[in-house]
Amino acid sequence: MILGVNVDHIATVRQARLGTEPDPVMAATLALLGGADGITIHLREDRRHINDRDLGMLRDFVTAELNLEMAATDEMINIALKKLPDMVTLVPEKRQELTTEGGLNLRENRASLKKAVRLLKDNGVRTSLFINPSLEDIDLSKEIGVDMVEIHTGNFANARGDVRERELIRVADSIARALENGLGANAGHGLNYHNVTAIAELSGIRGLYIGHSIISRAVLTGMERAVREMKDLLWQACPRQ
Repeated sequence: MILGVNVDHIATVRQARLGTEPDPVMAATLALLGGADGITIHLREDRRHINDRDLGMLRDFVTAELNLEMAATDEMINIALKKLPDMVTLVPEKRQELTTEGGLNLRENRASLKKAVRLLKDNGVRTSLFINPSLEDIDLSKEIGVDMVEIHTGNFANARGDVRERELIRVADSIARALENGLGANAGHGLNYHNVTAIAELSGIRGLYIGHSIISRAVLTGMERAVREMKDLLWQACPRQ
């Protein structure tokens, strides 16, 4: 199982002063030293954290998987085709949201997503969709033509008790359906050091993509240590699959 570390919120701190530090490129370096298998960034339309300079430098620097999260807009597709990240994860995006609030509406956006996926794959970029834990969305993802999906774990992360168990089952069922459809299955959103083990123990997950909780711990303990501690949790969970 791979660990992709999202460094967006290093850039969030930088943008609080509109300065040059902390640098997400430096943070990516330390994350890789701590054991990250890849780096994730979300280049938003409003450039609220990660900017074009960050993407360019990370594309030149990161030798592990560089996963670019982006909306399926003409601007972002053109940027991705120029920079050619290792993987593009198409995500929903609203200007007013603090963070991505849920998975894509695949039925409503099927045509535009198919077009974006085809353009990216024709240029050698692996593609993924950020989706809700839904069997229908898994099947639609297969129809759209992506290589893999990232299953939204936010509802699981926010739930408690029996509701949390039901949400965990939804994630597990979605992973199984993805594998049946020949899709890689990733997961992410809201995962932290206290809840990640339950997701990591699920059979069939290709990778987990985690940002906020790692960056939050890194503020207090340092980036390398924060990544290493998360990686250790995944390592401990994997043998029980």
